[in-house]
Amino acid sequence: MKIKNFETLHADATGQGFRSLSFLKIETDTNLVGWSEFVGFELNKRMGLDSLIKSMMKGLIGKDPREIEKINSNLITGIRQSQSGLNQQALGAIQNCLVDIVAKDLNVPVYRLFGGPIRTKIPLYWSHFGSNRLPPYSKIVEEPAIHSQKNYTDHALEVKKDGYKALKTKIVYFDEEGGKSFYPAYGVHAGGPELNLEPKMLNYIVDQMNALREAVGKDFDLILDLNSNFKANGVIRIAQALEEINLRWLEIDLFDPTVMRDIRKKTRTTIGGSEFICTARNYKHFFTNHAIDIPLVDVAWNGFLEAQKIASLADVFDLNVSPHNYTSHLCSMIHGHYSAVIPNLQLMEIDVDEVPWMSDFFTEPLVIENGELILNDKPGWGMDVNEEAVKARPPRLKIED
Repeated sequence: MKIKNFETLHADATGQGFRSLSFLKIETDTNLVGWSEFVGFELNKRMGLDSLIKSMMKGLIGKDPREIEKINSNLITGIRQSQSGLNQQALGAIQNCLVDIVAKDLNVPVYRLFGGPIRTKIPLYWSHFGSNRLPPYSKIVEEPAIHSQKNYTDHALEVKKDGYKALKTKIVYFDEEGGKSFYPAYGVHAGGPELNLEPKMLNYIVDQMNALREAVGKDFDLILDLNSNFKANGVIRIAQALEEINLRWLEIDLFDPTVMRDIRKKTRTTIGGSEFICTARNYKHFFTNHAIDIPLVDVAWNGFLEAQKIASLADVFDLNVSPHNYTSHLCSMIHGHYSAVIPNLQLMEIDVDEVPWMSDFFTEPLVIENGELILNDKPGWGMDVNEEAVKARPPRLKIED
């Protein structure tokens, strides 16, 4: 079997131009086709990853796609001086595509290749809770808009009723103008680059999480994701202020394991994060510094084989990992197969609020029952990309008014 051709495909995921989906397709001379999804929501990242993948793939024409480790090792030689980041994400997209091909060649689900499944019902937590229903995004996902604290907590009760055992929210607060989110680290809101935690925002966060805990009770897990929106001092103050809430974890995105370690030492709140990190070599520093309670691992960015190495390394340190999954259904299936084979699983992330046409992009439905992703026994990832549907919705180059 030889790699015959490849193609990258992109689709609009909002109708507004600020989010897109990206897929890699690899064809073989035996007519087997492998698929993977890579994360390139923003235009610059999408174009950069697309170019890297195409550059790497040109040298793979005529290679045997079943020699995944050999191909991966050879590709690493080309990025030896600039590993991780987008280079690793390009490797991850190729690696995941090859894994799909190998499983299809053997006519088995991916989880059969890796000693599984341990489980085929994957426990999920509802991600981007609340923020995906703030106006105007609520119109895009065609869900009731959240305008008030009551709308917000009522939605949490709906999530609990649907069988989910946990939800993750960003910062969502309410004032006289309605509901708002807070992303100064990404240039969306004022506050950057200083990223100071002002008293008013701390009060908003405490009120937000207290209201959620009061609504859902003590038998439901809450996760708060701060991303990179505060410096270490602000994170510590928030973590200490939320200690009585008993979060499943407080999620932060920082690159220095010693800073993460110091944060963790100064609070009783469980600390999760590291989703930005690629390769087991880099995760090692977080584990040896005891910097984190819940490592988040993105299989799309790392590649399935590398993500398994990270999970195995985490297991040595008695840590359970949570798959970082915030894109479309194919990525959810990739992370689902990962969750099926690793013994040290926490919960898997899932975005439930999506555009109505999301399912059109795939050949199989994404099955969620009682807050669990149900894996099928079809070969490969269990679903392919519907090329016609993807090409019918090309990504937009700019946000439309």
